[in-house]
Amino acid sequence: MDDLNAILTPGMLVQHPDCPEWGTGQVQSNIGGKVTVNFRDEGKIVIDGFRVGLIPVFDGKTSLS
Repeated sequence: MDDLNAILTPGMLVQHPDCPEWGTGQVQSNIGGKVTVNFRDEGKIVIDGFRVGLIPVFDGKTSLS
């Protein structure tokens, strides 16, 4: 399976598709398919980019809005 988050770079804002209650998070790093995100309401979480596709947030809106 491909890295679903390969385009994410530090500083980008994202949301977790299965945990919207975590709020918007900021990407801290993206190394070898492991994306570290600091979520506003959950704290720092390491995401397996091969299993979960994070949703980029642009101008306060998700790409799905």
